[in-house]
Amino acid sequence: MTTSAATPDLRTQIPRADFGRVSVFFGNKNGKYPDGNQVIVRGSDTRVAFDTPIVSNYIGPEFDTAELVVMGHVHEDHMAGLHRLPNAPVHVHEADVAAARSWDGLVAAFGVTDQARISEMLNRFQRDLFYAPRPDAQSYADGASWDLGQVRVRAFHMPGHTAGHCVLLVEPEGVAFIGDIDLTGFGPYYGDASSSLSDFRRSLKRLPEIPAKVWITSHHRGVYTDRDQLLRDLAAYDAKLDERDQRLLAMLGEAPQTLEQLVERRLLYPVGYDAPWITDAERRTISQHLDELVADGRVLVDEEGVYRPG
Repeated sequence: MTTSAATPDLRTQIPRADFGRVSVFFGNKNGKYPDGNQVIVRGSDTRVAFDTPIVSNYIGPEFDTAELVVMGHVHEDHMAGLHRLPNAPVHVHEADVAAARSWDGLVAAFGVTDQARISEMLNRFQRDLFYAPRPDAQSYADGASWDLGQVRVRAFHMPGHTAGHCVLLVEPEGVAFIGDIDLTGFGPYYGDASSSLSDFRRSLKRLPEIPAKVWITSHHRGVYTDRDQLLRDLAAYDAKLDERDQRLLAMLGEAPQTLEQLVERRLLYPVGYDAPWITDAERRTISQHLDELVADGRVLVDEEGVYRPG
């Protein structure tokens, strides 16, 4: 592995790490949202980009000569460089491809219900994230592979964050791009209309089974080369799910509450933090936890939609 020194100005020098034919270009603050970490794979026949975060706009020829884009999943921050590759085929898992093809598809995947804020969201994405849909996006399925010449990419469908979220493994390098299973302190995000808490739980259990020796996250953590450290951080990340259960139980222990009352108190984001998708994301996240807690008998709900400890 080789690395270059970080610099405050990503437009002059971008920190990177190289693992054989795989290069990682680190976004601002190690890929903290709204930026991300750009992965480029140099096959002897084809150069491929995994997703296209903001940093891709400042890499130059190493990104701009990519001949193919394989998306691990579709969100606005992963599409920020697609406008630079208008002639490169874009491959997206079949469960996310509609979100890549049009703005309506992306809004449907988000599940934003406040119509007054949808145009605000579009303006924000176009201004800050170079957002442009790709109506030409092609779909792939679980287990899809791409032979790039001397290296191969395999897709492992690991839904939860989005319905089509995939881990992309580069062989024989053994480099896995694990995307937004990003192991951040924030914890797993599954607040979209296409997200699933139960799927995320299963994907977290499957992640260690992927035959990799290097793991790359879209955001924050960046690169893991120590499996034991990866497993420790994965356990801490997974534990956030149980912590959220406990926080909801504690809120209900104070007084029985409706879903909307719990949404106002927030489970994911601080009270007062504002973005067009926040209320819907809180509602879906809390609902999924409540459904599990009710199924387990730990929470009861009456005919009026009031929740209380079981």
